[in-house]
Parts: sequence; structure tokens; C-alpha cells
Amino acid sequence: MMYGKEETLSYYTLDLLWGKGLYQELRFVLVKMGNRLSILASTDLTLAATDIIRLYGYRFKIECTFREMKQQIGGFSYHFWSKSMPKLNRYLKKDQAHPLEHVKGEKERTNIQMTIKAIEGYVMCSYIAMGLLQLLALEYSHRVPGLFLRYLRTPSKAIVSEATMMTYLRKSIFRLFARNPHLSTTKIIKSKQENADLEHDSLAS
Repeated sequence: MMYGKEETLSYYTLDLLWGKGLYQELRFVLVKMGNRLSILASTDLTLAATDIIRLYGYRFKIECTFREMKQQIGGFSYHFWSKSMPKLNRYLKKDQAHPLEHVKGEKERTNIQMTIKAIEGYVMCSYIAMGLLQLLALEYSHRVPGLFLRYLRTPSKAIVSEATMMTYLRKSIFRLFARNPHLSTTKIIKSKQENADLEHDSLAS
């Protein structure tokens, strides 16, 4: 199955070493589909050639996801760093130790692990946010007919894009909370507002 339909193709698989200095075994798949010739590569040597070809067909959807994550959600705009993290070198010599091997202290190791967890957590939350936007777009696009600024993937008169849904929420989310006092989020906001008013009154008195 390629791009939603069944295709007939020819392929040949080879596992070869690849790299410069530090070699890595990759699975190469040579594909012929009609007049098109392609060479695919996978670091996962357990995947069958047909699986690699099928997954390659998802590349457009994957690229669109990265674009929305970068441009709309800001999922790769994290700024987490640690002084304990050494400067990495992409071009290590054969006998040269990896910079992380020079990190000996337990505190430094913990700081690096916490930094990585912060990065991964931020990206994970960003993906959850984008998934929620997509679900809202699929479920409630008919409720915002005047906001068809962009479409979800391909031109459609039924489903808006993540960017459009974000625009709508920015303009109306607090009004929606006010109209639905039973929501947990509304209750949290209201309780914090009430606490802020009490603190203001105590300071004034």
C-alpha cells in the first residue's frame, strides 16, 4: 500500500556498513515503481523491506506534522540547557572518547538527565497540544464557519487547520470558560481569581 492505494513494485534488500570512521550497519532497499527508482535506508534491521517501503509512503504526513509543530505550536522552541552538559563533537576520531564519557560526577550526570527529561517533556506536551487542536478541528469545524483561514491538510470545506483552530481559541477561549462554569479549568481559574481578590482586600485593609 502506497499513498492509500495498492501499487506493484520491485525491490532488492542489502544490509551494508555505512559511515566514515565509525561504521553503522544499515538496511538498504532498492525500489523500482514504474519508471521511478529509489534507494531507501533504515537503521532498524528488523524491519522487512515491504515495511520500510510502506513507512516511506508516510513521509509527507510526517513532514507536515513537523512543520505544524515548528511553525504553529513551537514544539522545538525549547531552551533547556545545563552547564554540566559537555559540548558534543559530531566528528569524533576513531580512538577519541565521547565527550559524555568525561562526565564523572553524579551531580553532573543528574543535571544532564534532568535537562534531557525537560526537553522530552516539552516536546511531548507540544504533541499533545497539537493532537488536541486536530481533534477539535475534526469535531467542531462546523461551529466556526467564519474562520476558514487555512485547511487541515488539503483544501477542504469541512475541516479547518490547526492554525485556524488556534486563532479561534485565542479569541474565544475565556468566553467559552465563562459560559461553562462546570468545567474543571473554569473552576481553577475562578478559584485563583477569588484568592487574588482576597489577598488584594487584605493588603488594602
